[in-house]
Amino acid sequence: MIMHHALRTGAAAFGATGRGAAALLGMTGRFAGFTGQVLLALRPSFQGRELGAQLIVIGWMSLPVVALTALFTGAALALQIHAGSARFNAEFAVPSITAIGMVRELGPVLGGLMVAARVASSIAAEIGTMKVSEQIDALRMQAMDPVQFLAVPRVLAAVIAMPVLVATGMALGILGGYGVGVTRLGFDGPTYLRNTMDYLEFRDMASGLIKGAVFGALVALAGCYQGLQARGGAQGVGGATKAAVVMASVMILAANYLLTEAFFSA
Repeated sequence: MIMHHALRTGAAAFGATGRGAAALLGMTGRFAGFTGQVLLALRPSFQGRELGAQLIVIGWMSLPVVALTALFTGAALALQIHAGSARFNAEFAVPSITAIGMVRELGPVLGGLMVAARVASSIAAEIGTMKVSEQIDALRMQAMDPVQFLAVPRVLAAVIAMPVLVATGMALGILGGYGVGVTRLGFDGPTYLRNTMDYLEFRDMASGLIKGAVFGALVALAGCYQGLQARGGAQGVGGATKAAVVMASVMILAANYLLTEAFFSA
């Protein structure tokens, strides 16, 4: 009896795992197809006014949260690096490691995650509400492609705005480290800045900006995709909003690894 129960439990767990894997593969395929639709819909006739509005929503209105996150992260990173390097009498490395960490990784990734939390959820909620209230069907009846009308301006705006947000986050993260280094850790200001600039390379900054553009595209694509998948009224819109944030965040972390491998594996 015990063995029979264990077999049934194992079979149920195996079946649940298989169904989960199949669902994940199916969603991956559908998302890839949606991404292809967005790419095919990119053409010069996009809505300029809508693009401008989305640049404000995605870029300008995300600036405060990205700026504050980067500033305090840079300050905390400098403290942690100083505490660790002091064990090896290598405190001189604080400026360079703080700058490289912010430019290569923390600036793009934290900026992407903050924008994912704010923008992917907003896009999914907006488009999801349009979907459940049949406004998407009304667009189709007017011979308007919802992908081109709704997704393309948001994706383009995110791709344009995110590198600017990331660059701002990089600068403020370095500034946060500088402030802590000079006021708390005893560094000389000009020496701190000189060490920062001496160890930063062009590919460090280029990799961060490219990551920002990719992360922006992923955030907007996840929000649009989940919004268009919404079903079942307000509850469906809420589910699409949560799914968009989770999807965008996971894709950002995965893409960050792949891009880091591509830029710095050698």
